[in-house]
Amino acid sequence: MSKAIFKLDATIRTDIGKRASRRLRLQDKVPAIVYGGEEAPISITLEHNKVNQAQEFEAFYSHVLTINIDGKKVEVLVKDMQRHPFKPKVTHIDFQRVIAGQTLTTNVPIHFINAAESDAIKLNGGHAEHHMNDIEVLCMPKDLPEYIEIDLRNIEMGQTIHLSDVKFPKGVESVELGKGEEHDLAVVTVKTAKGPSVEAADEGEADATEA
Repeated sequence: MSKAIFKLDATIRTDIGKRASRRLRLQDKVPAIVYGGEEAPISITLEHNKVNQAQEFEAFYSHVLTINIDGKKVEVLVKDMQRHPFKPKVTHIDFQRVIAGQTLTTNVPIHFINAAESDAIKLNGGHAEHHMNDIEVLCMPKDLPEYIEIDLRNIEMGQTIHLSDVKFPKGVESVELGKGEEHDLAVVTVKTAKGPSVEAADEGEADATEA
């Protein structure tokens, strides 16, 4: 289960606005905001190199993070991250406070495992079509998983795994399933790999005959 293993240092910033944010980025810093709970939103500044190192890990986006803001530790989740359109730069981050004892909702990445061991894929030429790569979950902060595994070992050709088929960790629920049966969305389907169409094959044979 998720633990606050990512720790970042930040300072409160009072100079806000586009120009101020631009100046921070030129100093290799990242403007950010922390919001949620009963406290007012806080504008903060982080070191870009530290953020850049942390965001390379998948768990950074679904983990409970600890930010030390001028000596005060705050637990948060990444809710939005903006990047430069063509440079490897993080330009802004939105963090949401995590309140102990209160449920939270966030997206958790899916890990599809054992696809290479599936007869439908390995022997019958099928391919797994992923309908989603993460799942929105509801849970307590202590129960937040880093990822959710979906085992494809025994999946059959033409079979679809839905949200109701997913084995969620204890204390973790699907937000969509909580809305009713009609929200039992498809997660992954194994389909027959598409080959050349019959029409294309016929045209090929005709060309060969004419030659």
